[in-house]
Amino acid sequence: MTPREQQILALLRENPMIQQQELADQLMISRSAVAGHIMNLTSKGLIKGKGYILTSQKTAIVIGGANMDLCGKASVPLLSGDSNPGTLHYSPGGVARNIADNLARLGSKVELISSIGNDQWGEQLVSACIDAGVGVGHILRCQQGRTATYLSIHDNEGEMQIALNDMKVLEQLNADQLTKHKSLISHSDLVVIDANLSDDALAYLFNCIDNTRIFVDPVSANKAIRLKPYLAQIDLLKPNLIEAELLSGIKVSSDDDLPRVCDALHAQGVKEVVLSLGSKGIFASNQSETVRLKPRTTSVTNVTGAGDALMAGLAHATLEMWPWKKSIEFAFSCAELATQSYDTINPRMSDRAVHRLMEMNHVE
Repeated sequence: MTPREQQILALLRENPMIQQQELADQLMISRSAVAGHIMNLTSKGLIKGKGYILTSQKTAIVIGGANMDLCGKASVPLLSGDSNPGTLHYSPGGVARNIADNLARLGSKVELISSIGNDQWGEQLVSACIDAGVGVGHILRCQQGRTATYLSIHDNEGEMQIALNDMKVLEQLNADQLTKHKSLISHSDLVVIDANLSDDALAYLFNCIDNTRIFVDPVSANKAIRLKPYLAQIDLLKPNLIEAELLSGIKVSSDDDLPRVCDALHAQGVKEVVLSLGSKGIFASNQSETVRLKPRTTSVTNVTGAGDALMAGLAHATLEMWPWKKSIEFAFSCAELATQSYDTINPRMSDRAVHRLMEMNHVE
């Protein structure tokens, strides 16, 4: 699909009865050009009847940060306060963008709502989304402010030691901007939110979403606290240990405390919890049962995108309506596959590749 076709599909989802002239006016192109795009979309099977009836594939909307990832990995044990030898690499990133990218590669239909600067890195982010199959018609292109960046430093074993982010441009994705996408959000099958969003944007989303499942990534401890008022509205929460301790009020000193953390979050209304334990795996709970999974490989190239792949796997499995335990196993395998690539997004990510990994690991 071309970027223009993605824009047209996005407008049709919001108003399936929209006239071609109105589409032309909104996109600032000719009516004949719109008619040509409509014909192409019909021939591709994306429109299947009069009144612009769209194909019925379930859709996820991912809302949050999109940025360029700058990643440094030491080749020897890190020495604080000194220059360390290693490698530097940059690639498209951002929690929401990464989740959307992985989700599209897995075969799900996904639209990204985010904001970028009017600069070269912003264009690279859009191009990367299009290449992966992510809908980009709802990305806000800000004339003021530069595209967000995220800098992470990893030790020689691949574990992140410190990170800095500049996400100021995302503040422009406020409630007023999100109101323009209300119909799209309301008619989606799943909404995935990252806590990079401003308080204003989070308040709007949690107040306007009624009947759609909501998955949330807290992103970091200092951003996770903003989720406190909305825990009862979250269907699935994917925190790391620090974020989980902060939101649950439970200090974790051993694996025996993990069920207590989940129970405390369930008591506040969270339906499902998937705790990311870094190199120790995950612990998941859906109120009635729990699953503890530990890494099945010691070959780790880069852990930066593992959590985003985990969330994408959870979202994909939900859209596919798989049983809960299979969903957790699949998502965990997505995270493992992500760690096998130096890039934040493993270019081999696909539903087939993940299932093949599950077979190799003898996962039922």
